[in-house]
Amino acid sequence: MPLASARIDDPFGAFTDDVVRVEGAPAGPLRGLTFGAKDLYDVAGHVTRAGSPAWAATHGAASETAPAVAALLEAGADLVGKTHTDELAWSLLGQNAHYGTPTNPRNPERVPGGSSSGSVVAVAGELVDFAVGSDTGGSVRVPASNCGVYGLRTTHGTISLARVVPLAPGFDTVGWFAREPRVLDRVAQVLLDKRAAPPSFQRCVVATDAFDVVDARLRSVLQPCAEFLGTHCGAASVAAIADGGLRGWADAWRTIQAREVWAAHGEWVQAENPEFGPGIRERFDWAQSLDGAAEEGARAVQRAAGDQLGSVLADQTALLVPAAPSVAPLLDATADELETYRTNAMMLTCAAGLAGLPQISIPAGVVDGCPVGLGVIGPPGSDRALIELAAAWASHSAT
Repeated sequence: MPLASARIDDPFGAFTDDVVRVEGAPAGPLRGLTFGAKDLYDVAGHVTRAGSPAWAATHGAASETAPAVAALLEAGADLVGKTHTDELAWSLLGQNAHYGTPTNPRNPERVPGGSSSGSVVAVAGELVDFAVGSDTGGSVRVPASNCGVYGLRTTHGTISLARVVPLAPGFDTVGWFAREPRVLDRVAQVLLDKRAAPPSFQRCVVATDAFDVVDARLRSVLQPCAEFLGTHCGAASVAAIADGGLRGWADAWRTIQAREVWAAHGEWVQAENPEFGPGIRERFDWAQSLDGAAEEGARAVQRAAGDQLGSVLADQTALLVPAAPSVAPLLDATADELETYRTNAMMLTCAAGLAGLPQISIPAGVVDGCPVGLGVIGPPGSDRALIELAAAWASHSAT
């Protein structure tokens, strides 16, 4: 049932101006918790804007609520608003030319990260207990690092994305943010069909080629968390994960993503000629220019990457990578600086995307007053085991 119609107090600009408040079931495992939902998820009676005025103008109010959101409501959580997203979710920065940039609560001079910008800000700003986002190429993992919260990208295909505006369906996943691992896990027990957590990890592998993407200061800040996780798992080793280099993996991922984006939205773009913000139009133009041969080559790289990652992650192994390439960029960073950040970020996020793997972002330290996260990738279905690792680190770092 609807809650009171008043819009949530929102000093950080995390929520859209559409008042969307729905009370959860009177009893359930999430009763007493509040959440926000990225404005890609349908909520019955409301238009899903997907960060785009043109999308909102050409789509009517949803007739049903997305199953992922409905499950949270049925479990007792209260939905208090729709959260901002980058335009059609195609960015890692959190800057929307039409609706503005939510304020990063940890450093207002820097971007929050995207495309799940409003969701991460709502959690980091303590406006809700958790918030639902989506992760295609890092849209939960990167903002979680930028804003100093926990963020989970789930195993591809394990949670329904029905009634969620797609970006690239072969990579799109449901994800969520929380300030505490225990809240992440309460949500996981609902959205992951209450499956028992798989066996704990037995070893960790530090991806040396991923750590080579970031500078020495960030590596040194992430090191204590990585060392603790290795000890906690019982064994640790180092290895390069991409035989052909992470840039090759990232380029393949980017090509496949663009082909899928155009398949999902090209017809609408050509029919409506929407006014896109900076960067978004260029990406759609590039996506339109790609042909099947480019995708075929990229798919071969994807298959090889999946085989390589399957080998690395065998025998209950966790893979450690930086969650983001640096601290969050400044709001007034140049276009070149932002493109470098985005390119480096994709080298860190492409592994989980190419192989459909779960990954968690763990707040691991601070550089120049800005939070940074350590990413942990697990084999398919290890989502709750990843949360267990995050909980171990949270307990250790609190002592």
